[in-house]
Amino acid sequence: MWLRFKKFIKYFFLVFFIILVGFVAFNFDAALYGFRQAKGQLKIIFNTRPVSEVLADKAFPDSLKKRIELIQEIKKFAVDSLGLSPSENYTTFYDQHQKPILWVMTACEPFELKAKKWHFPIVGTFSYKGYFEKPLADAEIAELKKQGFDTQLNEVSAWSTLGYLKDPILSSMLYYSDARLAGLIIHELTHGTLFVKNNLEFNENLADFIGDYGAIRFLAYKYGKNSEELKKYEFSKKYSDAYSKHLIRGANLLDSLYRNFNKSLTISQKTSYKFDLIGKIMSSADTLMNGKIQSLRKNRRRNSEVNNAYFIGYLTYQSKQNQFEEEFKTKFNQDFKKYLAYLKKAYPSSIVF
Repeated sequence: MWLRFKKFIKYFFLVFFIILVGFVAFNFDAALYGFRQAKGQLKIIFNTRPVSEVLADKAFPDSLKKRIELIQEIKKFAVDSLGLSPSENYTTFYDQHQKPILWVMTACEPFELKAKKWHFPIVGTFSYKGYFEKPLADAEIAELKKQGFDTQLNEVSAWSTLGYLKDPILSSMLYYSDARLAGLIIHELTHGTLFVKNNLEFNENLADFIGDYGAIRFLAYKYGKNSEELKKYEFSKKYSDAYSKHLIRGANLLDSLYRNFNKSLTISQKTSYKFDLIGKIMSSADTLMNGKIQSLRKNRRRNSEVNNAYFIGYLTYQSKQNQFEEEFKTKFNQDFKKYLAYLKKAYPSSIVF
């Protein structure tokens, strides 16, 4: 019996090895990318500290301990008051030493608002790709540009592993405003609650909607409905929403331009028309809300950096915001837990715990 079992084990690992070798041979790029991502993620995981240890560390600044405690408060609020799934996320801490640790790229056809897709085992298809090593991201961006794609590369402030690993508190988070921190944490916890495979636009729009709604609820809960903290956030959100809607309208104008290009136009002529329209779209953004809060545009990209990939980002994260909000208000009378229960039933999650 033991010999048979040993033979079975040897056979099992032989078959597994053959399958693994075959996968790597025919999917070398995907396997290499997966290895690098796992390496970057594990480097972070192995260098985290339990939050309890950080809070007990006398050398760690008290002001930053308060920010960690705030994150725990936000997480508790998200679970208890919003109904998001409990998890072990944000129970560990990772010190970035003031360095960015993840970059995400997007790519888009030059004369069509069609995002490039990357396919990953288990989690599905995405219109972005992340790197823990910037030189690797820069190299792929350069290659995509050679192929004619419009590209964007952005630093990432947080991400979700969908419950497969403990998502740590990153040291950079501790310097965010209360409102931004609440929106960020609730956004990522939403991914860990409901994530539909191969539907990035739905996932990101939903997480953004719940992140914004949750931040408003949290600020009202912590500081009061008439607090300056809440008023300031709602004012800045009005501008952000107006800017997003402006960019989505701009994307529709670009889409119309591309669809109506005369077949006789040269690449140079198409490019000229394209960037002329993009310039007008971006310049007209200055008139939003009568120019009252120009300072909030300081983190927006310079017009010279804007291309189709920039607009794709807004279509991915913001284009369905009105749909969620309208549904929430009219069909569920702003009862968030009921709405979340409906979403879970209507859109079965692909998260596996």
